[in-house]
Amino acid sequence: MSARKFDLIAFDWDGTLFDSTAAITRSIQLAVADVGGTVPSDAQASYVIGMALLPALAHAAPDVPQEKYNDLANRYRYRYHYLKQQELITLFAGVLPMLEALRERGHWLAVATGKSRRGLNEALQHADLRGMFDSSRTADETAGKPHPLMLQELMAELDVPPERLLMIGDTTHDLEMARNAGCASVAVAYGAHDPRDLQACQPLHVAADVADLHQWLRSNA
Repeated sequence: MSARKFDLIAFDWDGTLFDSTAAITRSIQLAVADVGGTVPSDAQASYVIGMALLPALAHAAPDVPQEKYNDLANRYRYRYHYLKQQELITLFAGVLPMLEALRERGHWLAVATGKSRRGLNEALQHADLRGMFDSSRTADETAGKPHPLMLQELMAELDVPPERLLMIGDTTHDLEMARNAGCASVAVAYGAHDPRDLQACQPLHVAADVADLHQWLRSNA
């Protein structure tokens, strides 16, 4: 096994560890329809995954007036569409053994997500992953992606320099956040964004699936 290159590995949540892309995309579309907006396409709705919720919904539904943003957000998340699907969503196959192997190797693990703190806590409980991560940041408690503050706060908390942090995500927002923070990144091609767009951000690797990601980390992280 190669020497460890990264002390801290930060993961995006939705579309990277959690198989939630389709549910989020559909929930956004239904919420926009509920408030009378033009329903975004699958590509338009999935593009905003990873962003903080209100900016994401505003981007996906530009014709919805600002006074309806709270209604739009509530229809999307806790009070309706996403909540109805949440219990059916699971970790991608292979995620749990990958995380356990990284911990055994001595890596610190973190989550950097566009979810709210409440949303992440519920997802961690649902996936039985409480205690797996050393730290986490959510979009409602710091700056949203692609601003680097999430990663900067994680590095400060765990005393890790940028060159020792690896960010893993499924969107260009994740990869741009890593670049803005001076950190390396790895993309996963099974989430929200097109692999060609991910490759344009120059990650170290674009993983086809969790098995590919695990193998790359075993050899290169």
